[in-house]
Amino acid sequence: MTARQTTRPTAAELDILSVLWEHGPSTVREVQEALPEDRQRGYTTILKLLQIMHEKGLATRRKIGKAHTYRARVTKRQAQKRVTGEILDSLFGGSAGRLAVHALSERKASPEELEEIRKLLDELEDER
Repeated sequence: MTARQTTRPTAAELDILSVLWEHGPSTVREVQEALPEDRQRGYTTILKLLQIMHEKGLATRRKIGKAHTYRARVTKRQAQKRVTGEILDSLFGGSAGRLAVHALSERKASPEELEEIRKLLDELEDER
């Protein structure tokens, strides 16, 4: 493991990973064009971020002609697990319940999301 490798992607890296998850292998220019308008960055910034992500093991790189194509090396689920685990430990003392209560008090859940939460709670109770 190199000094640059970390367990959690930064917010900017998550923006880029989102593009790679949605669009698949992409060049720097394709990533730049696919980023939402409110998260746009310059070409060289995205290039540097992708290079760092490659060093950290978050993305792979393949040379095709003169361009490099980048692909997410971690799945969306893996990234969610890493980020959630660190947030749980650092901000909520490891309590999934506190995290859930906080999340639900911050943003309204849709009826579908509430039903999904109820099903999960029922499954967890059945396991006990």
